[in-house]
Amino acid sequence: MEAVACETGIDDLDTFVARLGEVGEDHGCAIGAFSPRYVASERHLERAVALANRAFSRGENVADDRAIEILLYAAGRRQIDQALEIGVREDEKRAVLVIDGEDEAGAVEALSGLVEPTDQPVAEDADPELIASYFGITEAEREATDADLCDLVCERVALLDVEK
Repeated sequence: MEAVACETGIDDLDTFVARLGEVGEDHGCAIGAFSPRYVASERHLERAVALANRAFSRGENVADDRAIEILLYAAGRRQIDQALEIGVREDEKRAVLVIDGEDEAGAVEALSGLVEPTDQPVAEDADPELIASYFGITEAEREATDADLCDLVCERVALLDVEK
């Protein structure tokens, strides 16, 4: 799995997502695009990818498309329309791409022109208050544990399997 922070100018979201799908298919990868405001850490995305891949290998996946299954896990939601809230939007200038599959480097290269990878960490633009609200992490919960926000988000991601 490769997580890439990037600059993007999305004129048409449907066209953008379709192009991600085409590149993913050409390179044997699932490619998901996330709003950087909702990405708690690279570990958050790694956990979502691992669980989505495990669901596919066991035949327990909810979505037919692996990129959508990754989105569902990353969002900690079973409903696609609710999970899309953490996806990239037309009005954002940055995105975090998750690329998982056979030729990740080739997929990144093929996306040149559509996105411009940056050197910044994937969670650079994370909004802790937005993340906590989206995942239902209360201040009381945060005060009751020494776990950081990323740990709590990863717990929500893992709990999705329990809720199936």
